[in-house]
Amino acid sequence: MGEKLKMNQILITSLSNPLVKKVRALRQRKVRAETGLFLAEGLHHVGEALEAGWEIDSILYSPDVLASDFARDLISRFPSGLQPVSTQVMDSLADKENPQGIIAVIHQKLTRLDDLTSLRVGVAVVSPQDPGNVGTILRTLDAVGADAFFLLDGGADPYHPTSVRASMGVIFWKPIVQTSFEEFLDWSRRSGYQRIATSAHAEQNYLDLKPHAPWILVLGSEQKGLTAEQIKACDVSASLPMRGRASSLNLAVAAGILLYQYTGR
Repeated sequence: MGEKLKMNQILITSLSNPLVKKVRALRQRKVRAETGLFLAEGLHHVGEALEAGWEIDSILYSPDVLASDFARDLISRFPSGLQPVSTQVMDSLADKENPQGIIAVIHQKLTRLDDLTSLRVGVAVVSPQDPGNVGTILRTLDAVGADAFFLLDGGADPYHPTSVRASMGVIFWKPIVQTSFEEFLDWSRRSGYQRIATSAHAEQNYLDLKPHAPWILVLGSEQKGLTAEQIKACDVSASLPMRGRASSLNLAVAAGILLYQYTGR
């Protein structure tokens, strides 16, 4: 983990301020990996991080923008590590148009396979490339009452700002395990989880498959899907029929269809 960022209560107005530069640098994956920190932007996401009890390094906010009672209450719950900045500085840090005037610098959490208990339903994705898909799958996983998310063999960073935003705060409530496919396979076998592979070439239609809890849905990357060896390593496989000209569904869409089907939601 990196050093705690130094705060002061003087309004920062310079775009070249050292603190501002450090926070802006957290948009780079390399810096997030080196420091163990990441960014959460907006009232909802910062509020979820606080409520979930994550370790927050600091909060930068724009006094001119944060005018609501909810915003003032949120700030009051974090008395130390607050840094006021000008609207111009906040605009330079924000990842979207019309920023809400608040960004939190948060410590990442490391969850190991053996840390998981009472898991009944999970989702594993092998080397996803789109952080937006990672966040969206997390959001859907939460909606159906699933328990955990596995990122296998690298791929998109779950702490990328796009992933954090797409998760709509779920990233602070659901465990994320980053490990290799082989380690996941060994753990899931020992723990008695049914692994459900997804493949366009599977003989079984997804509607005909009846999962046996506890189970984990296993998906491949957006471009390559699962390899033949990975499919064979799973217990069963299912396909989503494609009747149009498109050759595949968006990864997060496919995950959503299967999760709602298999959880009965």
